[in-house]
Amino acid sequence: MKQDDTSRETILRRIREQIGRSPDEDARARERVHAHLASLEPNIVPARGQGDDEHRQRVFTERAQSVQAEVQRVRSWGDIPPAVSAWLRLHNLPQKLVMAPDARLGEAGWNSQPLLRVRSGAAEDEDVNGLTIAESGVAETGTLCLASAPERPTLLAWLPENSIIALPSSRIVPAYEDALRLYSEEHESPPRSINFITGPSRTGDIGQKLELGAHGPRRLLILIIDEA
Repeated sequence: MKQDDTSRETILRRIREQIGRSPDEDARARERVHAHLASLEPNIVPARGQGDDEHRQRVFTERAQSVQAEVQRVRSWGDIPPAVSAWLRLHNLPQKLVMAPDARLGEAGWNSQPLLRVRSGAAEDEDVNGLTIAESGVAETGTLCLASAPERPTLLAWLPENSIIALPSSRIVPAYEDALRLYSEEHESPPRSINFITGPSRTGDIGQKLELGAHGPRRLLILIIDEA
């Protein structure tokens, strides 16, 4: 267990002791919270992202490209390695990549690209190119929803100057509320962080001129995977 995890558990244990709930009372409190969240009604949701799968995927692509993200569609996870290698060559970037230790990426067949050096794990200062997987995509704004997990370290989407994010086409949802609902349905508890990313990092504060890469990745490639 990491030191920060140990400290977190210590703090939470002390909070529980101060509250003084029994295990049964704690369980009932959790049930009340889940029931409250499940009963919430969404506010006004824009109609832009509503529609069938094809419509949502088209709107997502258009909105993502409108904020300087690059979008490519691939047929399967096995098509990711050649797509990544070709994109790196297109931008004259080194054939070197750190990727999330997710089994779907690990089994994608990276041996097909012998010139591409791939490492699995968290991003480090010297890493220029990072690859991870999004939890979902929001059609209305072309936004990616990323949730922290051991197999998807958060820094992979923030630290490398060039960010590549894989997104299954089946997980493109209409609105932000749908992205949060999807995560809640598939997981018993929230992650340490959920991040919504719309395009590469940018700022207009420097001479009122748009600059990319000010607070994070300068380039963003979204690979939409058409899973069966």
